[in-house]
Parts: sequence; structure tokens; C-alpha cells
Amino acid sequence: MTRAPATLDRAGIAARIPHSGAMCLLDALLRWTNESITCTVHDTADPTHPLRLAGTLPSACALELAAQAMALHGALCAPAGAAVAPGFLASARDVRLHVLRLDDRAGPLQVQATRVAGDGGQAIYRFELRDAAGAPLVDGRVTVVLNQPLASPTP
Repeated sequence: MTRAPATLDRAGIAARIPHSGAMCLLDALLRWTNESITCTVHDTADPTHPLRLAGTLPSACALELAAQAMALHGALCAPAGAAVAPGFLASARDVRLHVLRLDDRAGPLQVQATRVAGDGGQAIYRFELRDAAGAPLVDGRVTVVLNQPLASPTP
């Protein structure tokens, strides 16, 4: 059985999550265990960042950063050769935005997600985003629903 790598660069991350090109927002996997993952994000000040809104990167975008870290965690924890369970963010709770925007924070930013509960149908994670000095930017808890198709609009 092949063990997933201990660290990854952006290309290695993009190969394991459903986001590609500019929408792969994670730059490096620093460490992971079966319970948690820590990644870095470097380009929040980039004026071409895909999540910029009215010239800034709102702190609520941290939810997408955390969701990508969780997707990577799921891929790394999947048994070797098994298909990775598709998922979507179903709820966000206790989210605290400590800052208004991310593009003016010292980087690289660090996103950490810890799986606190779950089964084959869902996972609950606590997450936090911190700047290069370790100051908290955004934190909260999210529920990810796995292996469920999104509802289709009725004709």
C-alpha cells in the first residue's frame, strides 16, 4: 500500500482536489494526520486572484480556502486506490471574521482544518486561517456532505 506524501506543492495539491488552474488556491501542504491538515496560501495580494471582489479579497473567502484544505485532507485520508468521495460545503457555524479582508495581511497565510466528527456521509471540521505572524484571521466550523449529488433544478 502506498502512503500519501507528507508534503505537497501546488501541482500535487491540484492533482488531488477538484479545483484547478487559478481556482486551486492552496500553495503547499505543510503537514497532515488522519485528523488534521495544514496548508499555506501565498497569493492573497495578487490583483488577479479569482475571488477578489471590488478590488479586495474579503475575509469570508477563507471558507473556500478551508474547503479546499478539507478536500485535500479527504483525498489524502482515502484508502490507496479508492475513489475520493465528492463533497460540498453544507453549513458553516460559529464563523468569526477577525479581519475584513485577506489581501492586506502578511503572508504566507496558513489554513488548518481539524476533522472533529464524521462518517461516510458527512464530515465536520473546525478550521482557522492565520497570517504569517500567527494572528487569527478567520475561524469556524463547517459540515461537508459527502457522496451526495447536488439537487438538479426541475424543468
